[in-house]
Amino acid sequence: MFGPAKGSHFGVRAEAECPGGGGVCHPAAGTKAGPAAVRPMGGRTDTMWRFRCKAKDGTYVLQELSSRTRVRELQGQIAAITGIAPDCQRILVGYPPECLDLSNGDAMLGDLPIQSAGDMLIVEEDQARPHASPAFTRHGAPGYVRDTVPVLTRTVVPADNSCLFTSVYYVVEGGVLNPACAPEMRRLIARIVASDPDFYSEAILGKTNQEYCEWIKRDDTWGGAIEISILSKFYQCEICVVDTQTVRIDRFGEDAGYSKRVLLIYDGVHYDPLQRNFPDPDTPPLTIFSSNDDIVLVQALELADEAKRKRQFTDVNRFTLRCMICQKGLTGQAEAREHAKETGHTNFGEV
Repeated sequence: MFGPAKGSHFGVRAEAECPGGGGVCHPAAGTKAGPAAVRPMGGRTDTMWRFRCKAKDGTYVLQELSSRTRVRELQGQIAAITGIAPDCQRILVGYPPECLDLSNGDAMLGDLPIQSAGDMLIVEEDQARPHASPAFTRHGAPGYVRDTVPVLTRTVVPADNSCLFTSVYYVVEGGVLNPACAPEMRRLIARIVASDPDFYSEAILGKTNQEYCEWIKRDDTWGGAIEISILSKFYQCEICVVDTQTVRIDRFGEDAGYSKRVLLIYDGVHYDPLQRNFPDPDTPPLTIFSSNDDIVLVQALELADEAKRKRQFTDVNRFTLRCMICQKGLTGQAEAREHAKETGHTNFGEV
């Protein structure tokens, strides 16, 4: 679990719209690996490569490769994550996709028509070739002893206007579901905002500093980008929010150099925490990940894409709401904001 951060608190930058609130956040980063690392190689530098690898059962990230990596090493990595033996692999790249020549296992990746970053490798099993023996399966272990691949799943928290705070608490505490934490987290945010009225001005908050502090402490208000940014700094971790409507990830604290990240999923109205479950029932779920773990970002996007295909999201411009104070029916967040501005009513329920 995380302890609170020492030092100053964190504000948001006015760069991009972000789900779930009236604030702003860093632009969505998706699953880009960022600048490649550079590693010395015998008196010269050799840029480390990362690729996305799409197979029948999902998309993976291949790391620790370079222009000097041998073809057989690439095939070994692919075999370990897909279970497709090297002799049965067909690797396609480019558009339209063309099959790479894998006949020379000692050839270097730098000699192949692939780019160091951004290329998607499509891996297929060549059905014309003999199938791999049962001893060669995913992760290089025999089928009868290998573990099932850990999966990323959503944990549903109550839809009580405080789902953001409950979800953040859940992930930073390592999987503790405690809806009663919300009032304290709201007061924490209010204290941080009140401590820096120059930064947290009306231009940032959409209301005066004092009005915001009173507003966020109420249990009928929703958290969003501003609150996520503050909590990212307080817990000293990157908070990634994957949106099921747009299938993108917004990463709060991405540029702060944090070593850990946690993930939430957002459907346009509601936040839930994400965790990695393991096949061994004695292994607790994992909610805190390394900030270098690109695979978890790919898994999060796959989860969001699946939810979108199943229409498990709320279109915030078209969904219907009811004011729980005066019972007026409203359509979309724009009407809800206007109603709140005119009446001061901020307690809405989805119809």
